Amino acid sequence: MKGTVHYENRGEIALLSIDNPPVNPLSSGVRQGLYDGVDQALRDDSIKAMVITGLHRAFIAGADISEFGAAGSEAVGLGEVLTRMEQSTKPIIAAINGTAFGGGLEVALCCDYRIAAVTAPVGLPEVKLGLLPGAGGTQRLPRLIGVEAAIKAIVSGDPILAPQALELGIVDKVTDQDIVSEGIAFAAEIVDAGAKTRKIRDLSDKINEGGDYQSVFTAAAEGLKKTHRNQFAPSQILKCIEAAAMSDDFDEGLAVEQKLFAECLGHPQREALIHIFFAERAANKIPDLDRDVPLLPIAKGSVIGAGTMGGGIAMCFANAGIPVRLHDNDAENLARGIKVIEGNYARTVSRGRLSQDEMDSRMELIIPTENFDDLGDADVVIEAVYENLDLKKEIFAKLDKIMKPGAILATNTSGLDVDAIAAETSRPEFVCGMHFFSPANVMRLLEVVRGNSSSPVVLGTAMALGKKLGKVSVVAGNCPGFIGNRMLGGYRRQADLMSLQGASPAQIDKVIFDFGLAMGPFAMADMVGLDLGWRARKMMGGSNEVTARVPDELCELGRFGQKNGKGYYRYEAGDRTPYPDAEADEVIKRVSESLGYTRANFSDDEILKRCMYPLVNIGAKLLEEGHALRAGDIDTVYVNGYGFPACIGGPMWFADSNGLDNVLADIERFYEETGDDVWKPAELLKKLVAEGKNFASLDA
Repeated sequence: MKGTVHYENRGEIALLSIDNPPVNPLSSGVRQGLYDGVDQALRDDSIKAMVITGLHRAFIAGADISEFGAAGSEAVGLGEVLTRMEQSTKPIIAAINGTAFGGGLEVALCCDYRIAAVTAPVGLPEVKLGLLPGAGGTQRLPRLIGVEAAIKAIVSGDPILAPQALELGIVDKVTDQDIVSEGIAFAAEIVDAGAKTRKIRDLSDKINEGGDYQSVFTAAAEGLKKTHRNQFAPSQILKCIEAAAMSDDFDEGLAVEQKLFAECLGHPQREALIHIFFAERAANKIPDLDRDVPLLPIAKGSVIGAGTMGGGIAMCFANAGIPVRLHDNDAENLARGIKVIEGNYARTVSRGRLSQDEMDSRMELIIPTENFDDLGDADVVIEAVYENLDLKKEIFAKLDKIMKPGAILATNTSGLDVDAIAAETSRPEFVCGMHFFSPANVMRLLEVVRGNSSSPVVLGTAMALGKKLGKVSVVAGNCPGFIGNRMLGGYRRQADLMSLQGASPAQIDKVIFDFGLAMGPFAMADMVGLDLGWRARKMMGGSNEVTARVPDELCELGRFGQKNGKGYYRYEAGDRTPYPDAEADEVIKRVSESLGYTRANFSDDEILKRCMYPLVNIGAKLLEEGHALRAGDIDTVYVNGYGFPACIGGPMWFADSNGLDNVLADIERFYEETGDDVWKPAELLKKLVAEGKNFASLDA
């Protein structure tokens, strides 16, 4: 069986060391090893206490996800292991050497005492996979740290570093010394003091100190509507913790947890979230790049352009501890950019998420310069000026002359031709796109764009750099808009057309919001600013595109969006809530009539399909063209860069879930009704349906 647990005697202490590299998941072998080790120690009269620790970099990083939903094996279940531990008459000490997540923390909570390395994170992140702690975590943690703290920890699923875990009461001691030696010494102290056990299931002080918790659970349920909208597992977690708080019977609460865990396990959101979990990891695999090939070292960075995007990218480098030069040839722009960065960090400090010393250290890593030649000693340079192909080509011709050999030359373009930019250099194999999303210091997605000449090592290095910068990175082919923005064009166009055909912006936005996105396309357009596209179109002499008519006429009336309180919607001072507005609605109706549209009523279902299915069809075309490597890559892009609900799994998973034959039938119907090229069915989509396959089968 995969994984094992080493058993050795250390005098009166039995040491159980979990060995299932690299992160010690609770595979069947580990579970069996823990059960056998505890049993052996209990049968040995010379053993007075046990210490459980992990080898490698983790204590236990959680369950073995590959076993979820799998047929049962002969190995002992986790519940049996924890019962054996909890029934132990000899104290068990968890020596948490590293990550203790999910089932790992639940194992530690079944120990009598816990000591942790100062750098060790603990937590119950099951909610992020559409699950809840299913081995007593929802029952033991509130008994240990109180109901409110347990709700926050389990519903968020966020890691808790050892010092905070000590403050909360999750662990009894934190050490920066050798964890095994400290664990053995701690166990010896307990033995010398009488070898008393301490079972969390029997603790009552913390669980009873709040009295009537009804208001706590009511407030928590309301909070979920904002933080975990449309998600199934968080509400089930609240029910479990409520069962712990409202009953003195531990086993009764445990039964509730097990029932609700089974419901989560069988829920479609669990499959979708686990799909995203694995898709994000699969996205790191670069074709034609051997895992043993060394990547390029990145010790210094340079960024060109001190605007919002360039400043955000510079912050990403500083946050990762990498020195970065920030260039702008306009002294005022450069000073303004540095001031914005300082303001961003200062707000983080004011919220208690960063110390002043950390802010100062990061600011020291960002070196402003007006001298273009100063950029030359960087290992990677990222151009982040505005979207103008001629300007970017000019910059790359200059970079080719000053950058040291072996440096990566990257453009942050959101959709321009990377090959045209690379052609301005004598080293196109070192050129790629690195498309950050705004604000770059916040958004998780990074599209690494593969030019025709981009070498696999350069792509691999850019992906690894993205990971170091805290990004979820995906390789995209060089085509207009790459993956995300190319697909988005179809979504936005259909929303605009439906508004001309009779659906109101408010109805369309509500359908998209209820589906799970943070806002609909018209509220988003107001937030970005309608005048940006309007001004760009005017510079090019205007546009004959029918979908540009409404925003252009709104702008001619001075309706630019949130920035001046009126766009598709109206806004009250200091309030970003969009309110329907008669003037905007009249503009839409007038434009619609002038274009000859017959206005009709739309069902919510039709609106959702018209907005979402272009993503699917264009995504299929990206796959057949090779501009997206995997269907899971497309889902990763949309979940991390465009606010697509992770609990639905991304647009391609969503299509699979609805049945590709049904999706294709609707796309064919829309194509027949409209003749719009966005609805011309992708050959890959037709092929998959004909073969009875789906997008997930492509990644298997």
